[in-house]
Amino acid sequence: MGRIYIFTGKGGVGKSSIAAAHAVKSAQDNKGTLLVSTDMAHNLGDIFEQDLGKEPKMVLPNLEAYEIDPEHVMEEDFGFIMEYLTKLLSVDGGDLQDFGMIPGMEELFTLLKIAELHKKDKYDRIIVDCAPTGETLSLLKFPELLSWYMEKLFPIGKLGVRLLAPISKTAFKIELPNKTAMNDIERMYLKLSELQELLKDRETTSVRIVTMPEKMVVEETKRNYMYMNLYNFNVDGIYINRILPQNINNAFFLQWIDLQKNYTTELKETFAALPIYEIPWYDEELRGEAAIKRIIEDTLPDNVFESRVVTERETYVQNDKGYLLKVFLPNVQKEKLELYQAASAIAIKADNFKRNITLPNVLCRYFVTSAKLEDDILSVQFEKNI
Repeated sequence: MGRIYIFTGKGGVGKSSIAAAHAVKSAQDNKGTLLVSTDMAHNLGDIFEQDLGKEPKMVLPNLEAYEIDPEHVMEEDFGFIMEYLTKLLSVDGGDLQDFGMIPGMEELFTLLKIAELHKKDKYDRIIVDCAPTGETLSLLKFPELLSWYMEKLFPIGKLGVRLLAPISKTAFKIELPNKTAMNDIERMYLKLSELQELLKDRETTSVRIVTMPEKMVVEETKRNYMYMNLYNFNVDGIYINRILPQNINNAFFLQWIDLQKNYTTELKETFAALPIYEIPWYDEELRGEAAIKRIIEDTLPDNVFESRVVTERETYVQNDKGYLLKVFLPNVQKEKLELYQAASAIAIKADNFKRNITLPNVLCRYFVTSAKLEDDILSVQFEKNI
C-alpha cells in the first residue's frame, strides 16, 4: 500500500505549491503519485496550468492531479447513502438538492474517496492539499466523531427502526431506513472505522504543517500542532514558507527581515523534535512546472518522503495505584485544558476542540483520581473503585 501525505496550515501560507512540489519530486523519483486537493477553492489546475476534471488527470509522467468535487463523489461513488438521505429528507416529493449540501457531508465523502483511492493500491504516494486549518481539523476529526456516535447508537437504532419503521411515514412524516438501508448504514460505519484507522496509522499517513514567520500564523501553527496531537495524528514535518532573502539592500524590508528571524527562531525552538524545511520567498508567481521545480531544488532533500514516527500515541502504564494514561499535548495551556470521564471514555477538551479516548475494558471499573500536565505530557491516573 502507498503512503499518504497531508499538507495543512493557515489559509494563504502556500500549502498548494508546497504539496505540488512534493508531488513533482515524487514523480521524478519514478513513484506513481496522486496529488489531491480537498479545498473547495481548488488551484491545482492553476499551478499546473491545466484544466482538471472530476476524475484524476495525468499532468506529468507518473503524476496525476485531482480536484475532488464532493457532490460528484457522493452521487457516483456513494449513491446508496444518498438514495436513503434523499428519501429521508424529501418533503412532498422534493429532492435532496433543494436542501443544499448537508453540513459535514462534503468533508466526509472527500475523505472516503481518498481512502478508496488508497485501497485500490494504484499509487505509491497520495499527496493531499488540504483546506485551511479549521476546515482540515473538521475534516480529520469528522470520521472519529461520527463513528463514536454510530457505535453508541447503532445497536439501539436497529431495534428502534425495526419497531417504528411500519408506522414512521404516517406518524412522523419521515421514512425510516428499511433493512437494506440499515445494512448500507452499517457498511458506512465500517468504512468510517477503516478510514479512522488509515488516517491514524503512523506507518501509512503523515501530516505536515505549512507556516510562515508571522505572529498570527505562528500562533495558529502551534494550536494546529497541539490539536493534531490531541486527535492522535502523526505530524512529521514543518515547512516555514516565504522567508525573505537576507541580502536585500532596502530599508523597507530590514524590519521585516528581523521579525522573520525572530519568528523563525521561535518555530525552530517550538518544533525542535520535527524536521523543519525553510522555503524562500520567490521573485515570481509559483505557476508551471519550472517554478515548482525551484522549490524542489532549493528546499526538498532526497529523504523528504522518509516515514517518520515523531509524535506519540496515548499510552497506558500499569503502576502500584492502577493505570496511568499518558497523552502528548504540545503547546496546550494548562488553564484551558478540561478533562472528564464518561462511562467508557475519557474526554479531553482544549479550547473549542474535544476528543473522546475510548478506554480499554480493563479500566471499566477504574476512575480518574488525578491528572498532571508536565513537559507537554498529560498524565491521568486511574484507580479502582473499591
